[in-house]
Amino acid sequence: MKYRKLGRTGFEVSDIAHGLWGVSGWTGSDDAESLEAMQSAIGLGCNFFDTAWAYGDGKSDGLLGDILARNKSKRLYCASKIPPKNGRWPALPKYKYRDVFPAEHVFEYARLIREKLRVESIDLLQFHVWDDSWTTESEFHETVEKLKSDGLIRFFGLSLNRWQPDNGIVAIRTGLVDAVQVIYNIFDQSPEDNLFPVCKELNIGVIARVPLDEGSLGGKMTLETKFPSGDWRARYFGPKNLPETIARVKAVKKMVPAGMTLLEMALRFILSNPVVSTTIVGMRKPGHVRENIATSDAGALDSNLLQALKKHRWDRKPEPWAD
Repeated sequence: MKYRKLGRTGFEVSDIAHGLWGVSGWTGSDDAESLEAMQSAIGLGCNFFDTAWAYGDGKSDGLLGDILARNKSKRLYCASKIPPKNGRWPALPKYKYRDVFPAEHVFEYARLIREKLRVESIDLLQFHVWDDSWTTESEFHETVEKLKSDGLIRFFGLSLNRWQPDNGIVAIRTGLVDAVQVIYNIFDQSPEDNLFPVCKELNIGVIARVPLDEGSLGGKMTLETKFPSGDWRARYFGPKNLPETIARVKAVKKMVPAGMTLLEMALRFILSNPVVSTTIVGMRKPGHVRENIATSDAGALDSNLLQALKKHRWDRKPEPWAD
């Protein structure tokens, strides 16, 4: 396992990290198996875990708390997210900051998350949605400063809206934001345009999420793939998205070098960018853990392959089915 600095936090985090949405928000998850996968990841050098209160109303925070309690001798880093009070994803300019992240709401959930994690101070606490129109709100500034001064959190971050990587740059420049979480993968390359240069300039940690495009870049999905109605992926990979996604995945598969899998190529594409601090991968089974973590030691892709993959950039606009 290789490690990188999470920006100015100074945390040395594994470049393959564990994303916990799937352990509580997707069908087919099993708590015992999820805990086994998390423990296996730690054994292989993973030390960064990303969760959110919205993942099962605190369930994934609680599972992570169990793992932290079992591994007190190890320095594991945990990041979580506060849900928007209005329950709306993504954030929109028409929403008022006071209706989404009022101070009392933020502090209530910061304490709830801290209790679930069983820690004195949360390593990285993020707002689960964001709109840059809120940046000038004095309550935003006061809340973040108080979270830190009260010791509830060590560092603060933003989880940026899907397919809106620039919608957070203004907030980053306030100095309040220590890390950002953004969708970045073979298809979603737009963070390279404006966001990554600012993060490099200001030494902001970058957490790349959705590295496999919610699973499509794992290479196993087909036009016949169906998810249970209660599973978020049933909406995301509906009739408006699934056909084009499968067509694009087929094209990318042709780029996979001999001896490499599509999944490996997809993860190594992300790790080839030095601005990325870590990428969070959903790993619910020990077998997935071993396969994903092995890509860390494999390192960056060949420069010619990287350039060829640039042509598979897919610029998308927010859609109701992708919220």
